[in-house]
Amino acid sequence: MIDVIIIGGGPIGIACALECEKSNWNYLIIEKGALTNSLFNYPKNMTFFSTSEKLEIDNIPFISKNPKPNRDEALEYYRRVATSNTIKINLYETVNQLQKNNDHFTVTTNKSTYQCKKVVLATGFYDIPNLLSVSGEDLPKVTHYYKEAHPYSMQDVVVVGASNSSVDAALEIWRKGGKVTMVVRGETIGDRVKYWVRPDIINRIKEGSIDAYFNAEIIEIKPLEVIIKTPDGLKHLPNDFVVALTGYKPNFDLLEQVGVSLSNDGIKRPVYNKDTMESNVNGLYLAGVICGGMETHKWFIENSRIHAKLIANHLKQVFSNK
Repeated sequence: MIDVIIIGGGPIGIACALECEKSNWNYLIIEKGALTNSLFNYPKNMTFFSTSEKLEIDNIPFISKNPKPNRDEALEYYRRVATSNTIKINLYETVNQLQKNNDHFTVTTNKSTYQCKKVVLATGFYDIPNLLSVSGEDLPKVTHYYKEAHPYSMQDVVVVGASNSSVDAALEIWRKGGKVTMVVRGETIGDRVKYWVRPDIINRIKEGSIDAYFNAEIIEIKPLEVIIKTPDGLKHLPNDFVVALTGYKPNFDLLEQVGVSLSNDGIKRPVYNKDTMESNVNGLYLAGVICGGMETHKWFIENSRIHAKLIANHLKQVFSNK
């Protein structure tokens, strides 16, 4: 019987594992992809909003040559933390079922079945995109993830959204020779866009280097064009690729499967104790961005790394009473 199973091998999952190490608990991280899989899937040239010290876990120094670290530096840091502390983690193993059985849990994966006393869900949100739900979204030219600009050079590219990821993609693709058109549901570029990037995209739109349609949405994607609805009527745009960066959502199915209650206001925020991070399911804890439900912009590494210590402090009390 394992003491604690941590589902999710991102920075917060690793932080939880380090707390388990300190208390000599028998634990295991189960991660369906690579170590820090979400960070690995970030764009290659991505720069964090946070400074390196705010991305540190367990007071382990994160040294960066830049004021704000990039994706590769973050991967190196968390990889070093994981390997130097020899954390127990199974990579490329997917949790298919999570059940509560009286005083323990059964975790069934594509490779094995485990029994454990407690579970920490630190699964993040980056693996399930918010779909446009329009005809043609399943065409090969449509992607909900952006890695790098080179494949879009000399192509007609529609970038959907006005968040940090959308703005970064639009600017990089334009600079690498792509013809970029942004389709934005709102009235302007998002207020949460990085302060050193927002003026850049606004100026590129203003000068006409990047086309942008605001208060607009895609209604159909075809092999050679995209049809969008704008305040001025329908527009038919020549198109080679659609980069639909419309956000992502947590794995609500896993939460509901095990009995975690979700708010019914559309945000689907899971119920948990803010002092202990324990959900309404006894023995099941939440950590990281999953705590925000659909409000994925509420939690980041810098403000959720404390979750690991809150969980560990509560588990110490629970285990000492048995």
